[in-house]
Amino acid sequence: MDIERIDHFVLTVKDLDATCAFYEKVLGMAPVTFAGGRRALAFGRQKINLHRAGHEFEPKAARATPGSGDFCLVTATPLAQVVAHLGACGVAIEQGPVDKTGATGPIRSVYFRDPDGNLVEVSNYA
Repeated sequence: MDIERIDHFVLTVKDLDATCAFYEKVLGMAPVTFAGGRRALAFGRQKINLHRAGHEFEPKAARATPGSGDFCLVTATPLAQVVAHLGACGVAIEQGPVDKTGATGPIRSVYFRDPDGNLVEVSNYA
C-alpha cells in the first residue's frame, strides 16, 4: 500500500455554525454542505468533516468528543502575517512562533485553539 495524502479528517464539535464561522474567518476555509445536509470545511484538496456531538455519523471514532483534535496545517502565508491575522481575529496564540519538525523537514509554527478547544497548529516550512 502506498498512501498518497490525507483526503479528510473528522472533528466532533458542539456547535456546527460556530465552528464553520471560526474556521472561515480565521483560516479562510469554505464551509460546505454535502450528502444530505452533512457539513464540512474545505481547503485546498482536503476537507474537515464535522460531526455534531451526540449526533455523529457512523462509523465514527470510538470516543468522539469535542476538543480532542490536534492537527497541523501548512500555509504559504508568512508566519508574521498569520500572527497578525490571529490577533486581529481575537484568537489567542497558545505557543509560538516556535521551531518544530514537520512531515518533510523543519517548520516554524504557532498554536491556538478553536471554539471546542482543539489544538490547531499553523506552520511554514523553512
